[in-house]
Amino acid sequence: LSMDAASLPPLRIVLCPYLAFGHLLPYLELAERLALRGHLMSYVSTPRNLARLPPLRPAAAPRVDLVALPLLRVDGLPDGAESTNDVPAADRELHWKAFDGLAAPFAEFLAAVCADEATRPHWIIADSFHHWAAAAALEHKVPCAALLPTAAMLAAVPHPPLEHPEANPAVASVFEQAAAARRAVPSYERNAMTQFVTGHGTSSGMSGLQRCLLTEKRCTLMAIRSCVEWEPESFPLLATLLGKPVLPLGLLPPSPDGGRRAAGTNGEDHATVRWLDAQPPGSVVYVALGSEVPLGEEQVRELALGLELAGTRFLWALRKPIGADDNPLPPGFEERTHDRGLVATGWVPQMSILAHAAFCGFLTHCGLNSLIEGLLFGHPLVMLPILGDQGPNARQMEAKKVGLQVARDKDDGSFDRHGVASAVGAVMVEGEERRGFVANALKMQAVVAEKELQDRYIDEFVQHLRSYGAASAD
Repeated sequence: LSMDAASLPPLRIVLCPYLAFGHLLPYLELAERLALRGHLMSYVSTPRNLARLPPLRPAAAPRVDLVALPLLRVDGLPDGAESTNDVPAADRELHWKAFDGLAAPFAEFLAAVCADEATRPHWIIADSFHHWAAAAALEHKVPCAALLPTAAMLAAVPHPPLEHPEANPAVASVFEQAAAARRAVPSYERNAMTQFVTGHGTSSGMSGLQRCLLTEKRCTLMAIRSCVEWEPESFPLLATLLGKPVLPLGLLPPSPDGGRRAAGTNGEDHATVRWLDAQPPGSVVYVALGSEVPLGEEQVRELALGLELAGTRFLWALRKPIGADDNPLPPGFEERTHDRGLVATGWVPQMSILAHAAFCGFLTHCGLNSLIEGLLFGHPLVMLPILGDQGPNARQMEAKKVGLQVARDKDDGSFDRHGVASAVGAVMVEGEERRGFVANALKMQAVVAEKELQDRYIDEFVQHLRSYGAASAD
């Protein structure tokens, strides 16, 4: 345990991640890191999501209480569809409805733990969609921190205008930089963001942005899985844009050896890893576009034909669209590429793949987990963002020259095989251009993989929670 845990009583912290594995897993990492420093964590989710989490590290497990709240039954939502990747995109509104139904069981849980000073939490840390958790925290006078998406994303969404921004040139400059980030958003991405901003057509009656603004308003402070070394362009803007303190958590990288993540799944003996063992060192592109949004059939076809055109070796973790029975790959593709490519449609041990000597680069959707895991090993990126924070994340990484985005149609966001082949060739084929991307990826690796830096962010976060908590108790 750290000095902090040895000299001061532990903090009791309730952690409420959003019901998506891209949120559940990093905040399990946060729960463990805080527990290893002696703090007592209540990690709140739904029964099936908790059952699907990887096992806790033995040293942290005694201090992490997994709290299951029942998910509301909603007509049309299949039983057990508790995480976003259990739900087709067309049914996401039903999932939001079920999510909002967690408000009552959460309020009940909080009332019970607040009834006794020995269990009363010092802090609630909730994803920024959890406006109802922040409301319950206010009611029980427990300070609440909102977990924010990436700084790149926050700079790219509209913010309520200031009354007189011209009164302070430094503040005016921050809002101008955010406006410039919004101008860089291509129109297809802006259109996709409209529903998030306006809530048009939502049956839950609230837009994603309204949820976030309500949560932020009810919170004492913000926390973000980021740091100035990772997002020097956008991280410094946040406190001014949001009007509240923003505490960096660092990047919460998983341990490079996969640690407990591979427990029970035996990543090293997986068919994909055995296939990589037979490939030459530094020769394979890993293609994975996240677990949340499957590509449409036409996009899968163009991506496949682009990989074929590029001629490089590849390992593709392909997520079929939910409910699709047919093989979405072009006819004959697997036969034509069988000597240099492997398509895996089930679970793959991503950390074991990224750490493998045969791996030379990552074709990714630029979700934050994937960026952090990919750059932990210092490999360059081919970027194909799909939604949410992925576009802003990709533009930030492209500006750092750690790789290239696949060329897209500005209006509808479509891409073709030639755009895929061109980006893969530039980033993955040995030459001067690739050497530049590799050098810059190694600079980012120095941020992600520097244990001392990442540990310091967690220690400073705890110190801030103590000082803000003490101030709000006065």
